[in-house]
Amino acid sequence: MSTDSHQPPVETGDAPVATAAARDLVPFRSALRVWFLISLQTFGGPAGQIAVMQRVLVEDRRWIGQRRFNHALNYCMLLPGPEAQQLSIYLGWLLNGTRGGIAAGTLFVLPGVVALGALSAVYVAFGDTTAVAAVFAGLAPAVLAIVAQAVLRVARRSLTRPALIALAGGSFAALALFAVPFPVVIAVAALAGWLLSRRDPDFAHPPQGDGDQDETAPVISDDALHDDRPSSGRLVRILAIGLGLWAAPIAAVTVIFGSDSIFTTQGLFFSFSALVTFGGAYAVLAFIAQQAVETYGWLAPGEMVRGLALAETTPGPLIMVVQFVAFLAAYRNPGGLDPWVAATLGALLVTWVTFVPSFLFILLGAPYVERLRHNVAISAALAGITAAVVGVIANLALYFALNTLFTATSIWTWGPLRITIPDAASVNPVAVGITLVALVLTFVLRWPILRVLGVCALLGPASLLIPL
Repeated sequence: MSTDSHQPPVETGDAPVATAAARDLVPFRSALRVWFLISLQTFGGPAGQIAVMQRVLVEDRRWIGQRRFNHALNYCMLLPGPEAQQLSIYLGWLLNGTRGGIAAGTLFVLPGVVALGALSAVYVAFGDTTAVAAVFAGLAPAVLAIVAQAVLRVARRSLTRPALIALAGGSFAALALFAVPFPVVIAVAALAGWLLSRRDPDFAHPPQGDGDQDETAPVISDDALHDDRPSSGRLVRILAIGLGLWAAPIAAVTVIFGSDSIFTTQGLFFSFSALVTFGGAYAVLAFIAQQAVETYGWLAPGEMVRGLALAETTPGPLIMVVQFVAFLAAYRNPGGLDPWVAATLGALLVTWVTFVPSFLFILLGAPYVERLRHNVAISAALAGITAAVVGVIANLALYFALNTLFTATSIWTWGPLRITIPDAASVNPVAVGITLVALVLTFVLRWPILRVLGVCALLGPASLLIPL
């Protein structure tokens, strides 16, 4: 059969979607528009970002089935780097091939690069970002409602067996109550899934008659999604191009500015950081903060906290805080350049070396991961990881809630227990009020995400007028 044959397109209410194995299963222009809209909603760290993609691609557009979404997410959770951005690359690749993955991953971080770059410049110029940050402060509570909705929806569609519910609960408890390292949680969940499948071969598949699976049946069949045949030629080609693109800017600044320049140091340091961010940004931020503040002296301790606050309330992955660090460091150590030119160059260089590896990991690994979809043992292990991911998202939602609704928290320990307790006196009444509004708009009135974010973005600056 010719690979160029096509079946009639299926109407989705927005644009025709091909059901045959074609390169563009969604018209590329339509896909770009959707990825751009998703990029404007990527607040709240990985929990919020995964929630947005789940809602838009699985539930609203129904371009991706729930099981394929989970399969892609499981692989991304195993990689170093920002898992939500990697998920966008994977899903973009499934829909539109290599160019779809590159477009989705680029658009995913672009608004955050622009927003945090502008806020970094405002901070350097005026030492204060209160007015601008007030807008994002209104968005943070809105994200809580979006994440809460995502946890419920992902759990309802993924935790189809009691054993999976137990795995999700155990993963949440391990992270939230015992501070078990993220890689350990994922490894144990994978092992548990495999062991459970030895007793029940159908463990990795939803029970028969699960109506919710039929309710969200994708308009593109799993077998029609894009795939590349793994080959040594493809492997070598992507490695050569990817590693070349990753290393080229570092080589350029080394030749132009010297091996001891701030740009070379930043390029090498943040390239290394991009390879050790297992478990998400939170797992490596302590290391980055220590090196930036104590070893290199690029920032004061309080400035690292301000940068993290800005990164948490702007769109894009939380690891985007490295852009703020690089901007300030290069501005203060410009060498022979104008400080503003140096700051911009440093920020763009660090952003590049931080996110390019994600494209390399996905474009290299996705074809191999796709071959494992029908392997029973691997599918069972990934089903265990899927359950753990629900617990991970719930834990991230708890972390985000504590840091949004309260300005101070403390750690209580007793033996292996390690619990974060909010200071009741530090509750933020404005954040609580906006959160309640967002919950009503999301769960009661069922407003679209963009409309909820828009209302809350207006409530943030308006709260500055309230005397407290």
